[in-house]
Amino acid sequence: MFSAREYVKAKSLEEAWELNQKRSSVIVGGMMWLKMGNSQKGTVIDLSGLGLNTIEDRGEEISIGAMCTLRQLETDEGLERAFNGVFRECVRHIVGVQFRNGATVGGSVYGRYGFSDVLTCLLALDSYVELYRGGVVSLEEFAKMPYDRDVLVRIIVKKDGRKAAYVTQRNTKTDFPVIACAVSRKGDDWWVSVGARPKKAERIQISGAGKTAAQLAGEAAGQFSYGSNLRGSAEYRAHLAEVYVKRLMETLEKEEA
Repeated sequence: MFSAREYVKAKSLEEAWELNQKRSSVIVGGMMWLKMGNSQKGTVIDLSGLGLNTIEDRGEEISIGAMCTLRQLETDEGLERAFNGVFRECVRHIVGVQFRNGATVGGSVYGRYGFSDVLTCLLALDSYVELYRGGVVSLEEFAKMPYDRDVLVRIIVKKDGRKAAYVTQRNTKTDFPVIACAVSRKGDDWWVSVGARPKKAERIQISGAGKTAAQLAGEAAGQFSYGSNLRGSAEYRAHLAEVYVKRLMETLEKEEA
């Protein structure tokens, strides 16, 4: 368990940002991973009093506060309607309901973990992050940025008509994923994101005009790099990615038929 010298429940985003400029400070969400370490922190910054735990449908986009839990992603009716259940699917294998009731969306996105189902799913959609000082940045750009001391306020997902699907493979039901794949489609344009490679998720965009799902899947999966760890080899992950991307594309094609 980590320890800290001071706990502060921030009264504003400005206060949270100022406190977080010290290297010894840390912003906490659900503390699902942080509590597993033995580190010593100077100041623990709690954002729970800033109203960042709501999901709002703003017409052309959906705003997801950084303090929303993974369980909220799983059960929100607006997200279910707008994105045909892809958020429910991407989080349902993450440990269990009790864990998902504590883990926050902001923690998963800001951490940019290689195993993050949430990051993989969001990248396949037209997603953005709002940073307190950095403003609104595309999630694809944010995922490539170095870590800094800014404060993640919310995630914004545009309702641009994309249909999306998600799948993951785990060696055991609640383990970290061996591979995670998300695919979205709008007309002839396809977006494919692959995470747990075991590197963090990345996204590519390809045109599907005149190509079969098998051709598209091979083209898409071949643009990612893969590595080996105790859960699987690079070759195994590359094979899984192509198979699962093909299946997701076929699923979306059937839905639009």
